[in-house]
Amino acid sequence: MLTLDKVYHAKYVLDKVIRQTDIIPAPKIDPDSQIFLKTENLQITGSFKVRGAYYKMSQLTDEEKAKGVIACSAGNHAQGVALAAARNGIKSVICLPDGAPISKVEATRSYGAEICLVKGVYDDAYTEALRLRDEYGYTFIHPFDDELVITGQGTIGLELLDQLPDLDAVIVPIGGGGLISGVAFTVKTLNPAVKVYGVQAAGAPSMFNSVHDMKIERLDSVSTIADGIAVKEPGENTFRYVSDYVDEVVTVTDDEISAAILALMEQHKLVTEGAGAASVAAAMFGKVPVKGKKTVCLLSGGNIDVTILSRVISRGLLMTGRTYSMNIELIDKPGQLLEVSRIFAELGANVISVHHERANEGSDVNGCYLRITLETRNYEHIRQIKKALETHGFKTVSEI
Repeated sequence: MLTLDKVYHAKYVLDKVIRQTDIIPAPKIDPDSQIFLKTENLQITGSFKVRGAYYKMSQLTDEEKAKGVIACSAGNHAQGVALAAARNGIKSVICLPDGAPISKVEATRSYGAEICLVKGVYDDAYTEALRLRDEYGYTFIHPFDDELVITGQGTIGLELLDQLPDLDAVIVPIGGGGLISGVAFTVKTLNPAVKVYGVQAAGAPSMFNSVHDMKIERLDSVSTIADGIAVKEPGENTFRYVSDYVDEVVTVTDDEISAAILALMEQHKLVTEGAGAASVAAAMFGKVPVKGKKTVCLLSGGNIDVTILSRVISRGLLMTGRTYSMNIELIDKPGQLLEVSRIFAELGANVISVHHERANEGSDVNGCYLRITLETRNYEHIRQIKKALETHGFKTVSEI
């Protein structure tokens, strides 16, 4: 069972290996609260996962260490296990689905792991990892549902209370639940007055559903940009700890997560993955009752795939009213485009793209359409632009 003594022991073990990541103020995230960021995205390997993986391996017997360890992951857990094994002089095998991004495969390999690419998806890789464990006697390092792994993650709770003793609340991303189990147990045991909130992606609400229905439930599928918390089923241990120590579990949409990623990049020069930004999204969009409270958002990781970063930024811009697209109906005569451009210029909107086309079959023979995308400041700015167009007799026929 998890105990504070074990968490303190894990801190002692990990002090030689990991960074004690900073807590930084983030006043613009929610002006009505005192928001701080726990920057585990700047941890070695770019995620908190190395804490639990390293502590688990440090407690193996000499016989277990000699046989090696095996894990299954397409992301942060793989890299955490690989680095922890290398630091402990242990052979590691990581099973990955063959469709995993090359960048993640190579990052894992760079930490010294033996890579086993498995045809299919994560579940196929998991099955193969268990088969290899049984065949070769490896120790399986579970990504979340393991008491020693949870203990390692609990060291973040010690750091939070040490760095911010008058903490009121902490918001933690949830996938399988290992991170929040360790943090919630540690924080609540030392200071029961601190509120602990968990946040999941709306497209992968396995713990949210399970806690609501008071029993472990498995999702048929998951769909979210926050791949680090896209877990179909919580663990038995983690479900118990979340039920006992977490005050509330909420969900955020992919658009809200994208907006949070963008805010962290622009305001704090911090790159986070979708899972890492979920806690910030919960604070930004009022999903948890933290108004007026000194609150820490835990940024669990920063390993976002650069191939999707531009798409995430685009969604974040749309979500926060920073870009706006519309179709404007014009009369096909000289000066119309000039007049529309003048309105945009006077209101300080920047034109990103323009497509001008004459009317299609079935519409006014003298009509034409202007499909335009603007760079805007916020939703109030968009409202001003729409009102100005209407005042000057232009009709917006659709918004994109």
